[in-house]
Amino acid sequence: MKNIIEAMQWRYATNKFEVSKKLSDEQLESLLEATILAPSSYGLQPWKMIVVTNPEIRTKLQEAGYGQPKISEASHLVVFAVEKHIDDALVDAFIKSVSDVRGIPLENLAGYAGMIKGAIAPKSEEERKDWATKQAYLALGVLITAGAIEGIDVAAMEGFDPKKFDEILGLEEQGLETKVIAAAGFRASDDPTAQYKKVRYPKEHMVIEVK
Repeated sequence: MKNIIEAMQWRYATNKFEVSKKLSDEQLESLLEATILAPSSYGLQPWKMIVVTNPEIRTKLQEAGYGQPKISEASHLVVFAVEKHIDDALVDAFIKSVSDVRGIPLENLAGYAGMIKGAIAPKSEEERKDWATKQAYLALGVLITAGAIEGIDVAAMEGFDPKKFDEILGLEEQGLETKVIAAAGFRASDDPTAQYKKVRYPKEHMVIEVK
């Protein structure tokens, strides 16, 4: 396992993937399990990952992604979609999960449930989607980092038509809405961007210490 700094130095915004090299089932499972463990507000996880390997669907998604080759060339495409309905039912399902996993009676969690519902209630529908989107991006960050540690390239992408993605993947019927996607696989040996020196501001520029 790479040191985290070494891993993040190694990763880059992969521009070209090796089409013939695929993630093993174990590698994919490791990435997904790590991402599921990503932090989210109240632990609600108001997002889902759609893992797409079907070549025909990937071709359609590439068209909806303005022709970007890595959508179809990477080993796997991961679509992060958020719940369209952030409501009491979503909170109740989460509280039921807490009850089941921790062995706490539902009635003992009523105050916790009420607190979460009270925090969400004043938000408009758009504010709730924006809030959920932030949680999805936290998960995306975990996916990218887990990939780097495992020597797997993960390229985050926003250049696509989300409504077309929703239509192609049938997400509307599932109450979901595409927000961001990630191509996962292995960099091609002839990807010139892999040779670029990483450009980041030094710590003195990026960190403000309050002592």
